[in-house]
Amino acid sequence: MGVSIRVSSISTIVVLAAGLGTRMRSNLPKVMHPVCGVPLLSHVLAAADAVEAGRRVVVLGHGHDLVRPILPDGWEVCLQEQQRGTGDALLSAVAFIDDGPVLVLSGDTPLVTGELFRSLVEAHAASAVDATVLVMRPADPSGYGRVLSGSDGLIDRIVEHRDATPEERRVPEVNAGMYVLPGAESLEILRGVGSDNDQGELYLTDVVAGLRSRGRRVGAVLLDDPDAALGVNSRVDLAQVQALMRARICRDWMLAGVTVEDPDSTHIDATVRLEADVTLLPFCCLRGSTSVGRGSVIGPSATLIDTVVGEECHVRHSYTEGAVLARGVKVGPFSYLRPAARLEDGAKAGAFVEIKKSTIGAGSKVPHLSYIGDATIGVGTNIGAGNITANYDGREKHPTVIGDNVKTGADTVFVAPVTLGDDVTVGAGSIITKDVPAGALGIARCRQKNVLGYAGRRAGDASGEDDGD
Repeated sequence: MGVSIRVSSISTIVVLAAGLGTRMRSNLPKVMHPVCGVPLLSHVLAAADAVEAGRRVVVLGHGHDLVRPILPDGWEVCLQEQQRGTGDALLSAVAFIDDGPVLVLSGDTPLVTGELFRSLVEAHAASAVDATVLVMRPADPSGYGRVLSGSDGLIDRIVEHRDATPEERRVPEVNAGMYVLPGAESLEILRGVGSDNDQGELYLTDVVAGLRSRGRRVGAVLLDDPDAALGVNSRVDLAQVQALMRARICRDWMLAGVTVEDPDSTHIDATVRLEADVTLLPFCCLRGSTSVGRGSVIGPSATLIDTVVGEECHVRHSYTEGAVLARGVKVGPFSYLRPAARLEDGAKAGAFVEIKKSTIGAGSKVPHLSYIGDATIGVGTNIGAGNITANYDGREKHPTVIGDNVKTGADTVFVAPVTLGDDVTVGAGSIITKDVPAGALGIARCRQKNVLGYAGRRAGDASGEDDGD
């Protein structure tokens, strides 16, 4: 994009993330609220990695102990002890700022990209200005500071919406809240300005007027897409940026060869990984570290959380969390795969099946209405309808081991710990409490008894008659 970025072109990147976020009405720091599975701040920091800098610092305040664990290596922290405005936040980072250019970013703008930050830095480096402000023209400028320029095309000052006159509010250019500033001089200006404004805060935007009063030149870079700089101040804003990011993620995956039949009903976290020729049917939700292999079909109405799906699988109307599906696995409809469920090649978990902490061997099937927990099932086994592994005795979980090529009848209960060898057959309605050796038939049920004439007796009881027995 023209001028290449030098390591020395930006001395320090400062991300302002200390705001209380009172309009979020939350105990969670604002920058920790997730957008497509990733905290607001993490989106900004990932984009900032596209710009080389000598130092990287995040200004934290409220709830800083909750924010620190998500910071990547290489990011330093300074604390704004009292939240007294954006200018005070930059002053809090004085120990990290020298005479070089400082890239100042907002920690609550998750739609920013590395390309946007590179463009801002490169435009500044290519121009003959002392500072550069990112400017945009949103359809509704309410709430944004207005950028007031002089006849020379340079920015004279920025006035916050609360403090602007009616005439100033009609200016279409607004401040996007991202800057390249001369470090030491900006701090010097902030130390000399007051907080005589509607909010009683120290505004970072006062640096612009201060620079101009010293004869410095302040330029602007116009942002083509105002959505890219949207900030989050309320849960309404959070939903808005989530919808925009969700659409962006779906579009990117479609361009990469994934079929998304209905992007409006599909949610894909930013951390999800998909291969080409994956098909996502309507009402799918893919979250966390989920990955899906080539040729797999997910949905309709499937939720996958931290799930690994291999190639050529199909997951329909089901919920999976922490599960692993090998190649050619079929799940659903209406199955629930819990953490540590593993289905090997060609295995099946059918309708209304729950599997937890169990391995289903290659080609084995749990077709319907069953619970499999703490179990290992071999190759080519068929589990009948309504089978249950009774794995919990009230204090501990116990394992069930079922071998290869086993056939179990409907309505069977395996009382763990219990082991079935290879080629075992289990009669329907059995309660298996003991091991079954390979090749055997296991049956554990009461002998059937028919009571003749029972219907007549019932009729007599109903009429109040006594049959003399």
